[in-house]
Amino acid sequence: MENEQAKMAGIANEEPGMERTSWKFDFGPGEPAEGYTGVTAECGYNPALGYGFEDVSRVYARDRNKSGRAGSGDVKAALYHRFCIPMGATFAANVPDGIYMVNILLGDTLAETHTLLKAGGSKRVLPPIRSAPGQFMEEKFAVPVRGGRFRLQVSGQAPRLNMLELQPAPSTLTLFLAGDSTVTDQPEDGYPYAGWGQLLPALFKHDVCVDNHARSGRSSRSFIEEGRLEAILQQIKPGDFLMIQFGHNDEKPDPRGTDPFTTYKQHLLRYIEGARQKRAHPVLVTPVHRRYFSPDGTLSDTHGDYIQAVQELAAETNTPLIDLAARSKQLFEAAGPEGSKDLFMWVYPGEYLNFPAGVKDNTHFQEQGGEAVARLIADGIRDLQLQPLLMYLR
Repeated sequence: MENEQAKMAGIANEEPGMERTSWKFDFGPGEPAEGYTGVTAECGYNPALGYGFEDVSRVYARDRNKSGRAGSGDVKAALYHRFCIPMGATFAANVPDGIYMVNILLGDTLAETHTLLKAGGSKRVLPPIRSAPGQFMEEKFAVPVRGGRFRLQVSGQAPRLNMLELQPAPSTLTLFLAGDSTVTDQPEDGYPYAGWGQLLPALFKHDVCVDNHARSGRSSRSFIEEGRLEAILQQIKPGDFLMIQFGHNDEKPDPRGTDPFTTYKQHLLRYIEGARQKRAHPVLVTPVHRRYFSPDGTLSDTHGDYIQAVQELAAETNTPLIDLAARSKQLFEAAGPEGSKDLFMWVYPGEYLNFPAGVKDNTHFQEQGGEAVARLIADGIRDLQLQPLLMYLR
């Protein structure tokens, strides 16, 4: 009985005291492929089991049975013809904290598929995946895990999940993000709220892990005082990158506030020096603009001297600078006063379940706005020729 339970949990072949090196899951009905842990549509997550769907009410499964690709004993054949259909469901697995390389397989012998993947509930890790009938897509992405649980939300018009493998990848090049609500990974129940940092991972190949430490309401000062910069510096390794964007809350007349040409620059300097002491590469980012237009249709600058202060600090310290203020001004003005509402959290009552009364927000982005700003960051990496980040952009 104990051996059967261990086999179900995918740990039958582990020796006592051995460190786990991979987690391999085969989705769908029937017996799992050799070396894989089976996950059916009825497999609900619980801490004792250590894996499963957090809500099975909208998870379905098929076994096409005959793939026509290989003999019945072939592992790949088994993975091809069985799959789950998670309609907005989240698969979770208990793993130690760290950076992981995730390998997924999806497709269907009979049907066209369309799958969207988000890690941790809101972080978009890959572009939308489409496959034709009989086509199978194998993709990889790198993701940080905190809190001892890997979580992958699967959705789309016709989603599939055939196989998933997790493997620790601590040496992966990591891009750390420090910032505020315009950068952060917004929570699942905030959809369609989105910081640009949660859309950035999908713009990189699996060679880069985007580790977003940005938090709503933080300034360059409060981020440090809460120990968040120190947490990054404890993890960052030689060759990694630290991207820094603050300003929105530094402008506030409360304890978070800083003066642009004194304390603001002094705090930002600590991020630069901390990264360089770890032989990592800091990158400064001017604060993204808010959506406030003048009568002539041009964007009003609400950041003032804070933009100039970042520009001066970049020149004084020879730090690469992505002028997101200038880039976002061009983007928002091109969209115009009305079109730019589609980028920000301007939503009608009843348009989204999470905001039944609607929202009119000129600071925060909805998903398509977060993606547009993330692409501005990618453009900045290209213009600066920041290697090897540039090499790994999609």
